Amino acid sequence: MNNEVRKYLATIGQRGGQKSRRLLDAETARDMVRVREARRAYRRFHATCFWSFDPEYVVTLDDVPWVTAELRKHGGRAAWEAANRLCR
Repeated sequence: MNNEVRKYLATIGQRGGQKSRRLLDAETARDMVRVREARRAYRRFHATCFWSFDPEYVVTLDDVPWVTAELRKHGGRAAWEAANRLCR
């Protein structure tokens, strides 16, 4: 094994014992969670809030405010609570 490969393996091996292995900053990680929750809400409430949109639509970070607004406008209490979770 050459020296560069050993250095690389040593570097990634060190990360295994650290508190967080993720190289993302906190804001990016929060955005990823918001998108995942928005996608889940889109699928869950498609029949009541998003019936006129493609069921296979993939929600992005830019769509989170739209998903939130639609949940609040057309959904019931469960949809409203899902929208509140997206706003945090």
